[in-house]
Amino acid sequence: MAHERWFHRRGELARDGWESLVDERTPGWQHTGIRVAALSAGDELPLAETGVERIVVPLAGSFTVVHVENGETTRTELVGRPSVFDGPTDVLYLSAAATATVSGEGRVAVATSPTDDIRPTRRIPAADTPVELRGAGASSRQVHNFGTPQALDAARLIVCEVITPAENWSSYPPHKHDERVAGHESRLEEIYYFEAAPARGSTRGTAYAAFGMFSAYSSPAGDIDIGAMVRTGDIALVPYGYHGPAVAAPGYDLYYLNVMAGPDPDRVWLISDDPAHAWVRDTWADQEFDDRLPYTAEGAR
Repeated sequence: MAHERWFHRRGELARDGWESLVDERTPGWQHTGIRVAALSAGDELPLAETGVERIVVPLAGSFTVVHVENGETTRTELVGRPSVFDGPTDVLYLSAAATATVSGEGRVAVATSPTDDIRPTRRIPAADTPVELRGAGASSRQVHNFGTPQALDAARLIVCEVITPAENWSSYPPHKHDERVAGHESRLEEIYYFEAAPARGSTRGTAYAAFGMFSAYSSPAGDIDIGAMVRTGDIALVPYGYHGPAVAAPGYDLYYLNVMAGPDPDRVWLISDDPAHAWVRDTWADQEFDDRLPYTAEGAR
C-alpha cells in the first residue's frame, strides 16, 4: 500500500486535461505540486488559480505562456528543446498573483507550491541556467539549477532537473530532509518526475523500453517503501524518508525533475545522508568525472 500511495505510473494521476496532476488535493500532500501535459497545436491549458507560485518547464518543444497579473496581460515565449536530454531550456517563474494559459506543441511540466507570498514573475533563459556537474565516477550527473535558492527569488519552491547517463547513479548516497535541524537539515516534500531514453548516441533501444530504477525507504519521520522501475511520465512522491538511488539502466539515460517545498520558514535545501552509506561521498575525491557530460543541445543524438 505504501508503494501504491507514493509511486504513480504515467497517467494514473490524470485530471482536468493534464496527464498527471499533483497538488494539495492529493491525499497526504500539502506543500508541492506538479502538472504534466502533452500539447498539440491549438491546445491550451489554464493555470487559473492565484495563491500558487509556479515554474513552467518545457520538457520537449516550445511554449507560449499568456499570464495576467494586476490587470496586465503579458505574453512570454519559452524556447524549449527537442528533449530533456538536450541541455537546459527557458523556464518561467509565475508569481502567486498571476493566472496564465499555456499553449504550444510538445510536453510541458508546471511545478507548483501554494503561497500568498508574492515574488516577481521572471523568465529564466536557458543560457542563464546554472549547470552543475555533481558527483564523480559512476555517480556523475548533470543538474540544472534554475529554481534553486541561489538562482531564483521564489517564496517556497525549490526546483531543479537532473540528467543521469546510462549506468550511473544519482540521488546517492540516499538522503532525507524530513526534520528541521538548524544548519543541517530542512523539512521538504519532494516530487520526482521521470523520463528515460536510449543512451545518448545509441542507435539501439526504444523510448518505450527505456527505464531506470528508484527507491525510497523509511526514516523515523515516517514509513515509505518504493522500489520501482521508472519510465517516462512516472512520478514518485517523497513526503519523508530516505530516498535514492535513482539509477540509469545500462543502455538508457535517466532524467528527473525535482520539485520541493516545505513548512520551514527558510527556503533552504539541507539534507542528511543515510549514515550507512554516507562514506561513499569520500570516494569521489579520487575519481574522474564522467566525460559523457555535460549533455548539451549541440551534442544531441
